[in-house]
Amino acid sequence: MYPSVLTLSQPVERAVARLASGSSTGININPAQGGNLPGDQVLTNLASGVGHWALLASIVGVIVGGVMWAFGHFSHNYQQSYSGRRGVVVSGLAALLIGASQQIVGFFFTQGTQVH
Repeated sequence: MYPSVLTLSQPVERAVARLASGSSTGININPAQGGNLPGDQVLTNLASGVGHWALLASIVGVIVGGVMWAFGHFSHNYQQSYSGRRGVVVSGLAALLIGASQQIVGFFFTQGTQVH
């Protein structure tokens, strides 16, 4: 009537033994192949557009932070000067990460393919 626990546990034990031995599971994932899914070009354009807007926002952040830094410095308002300097640094780091995002993801993807 019901399958015994012994017959259900045998495939699980074989799968655990296969994974423990380091053999492949038969799953092959290759996200580097683009254009295989519908809407791939739309998502690519969306990611490029978001990156463009993020770079524009970081440019505005650097400009506003620089103005705050200058006004705070010359008016002896150290809190405003500190906030402006922090805005310039954070906006600059954001631009750095946005520009390097493709290489960062590619680096970690390459490292992930080498895990066995």
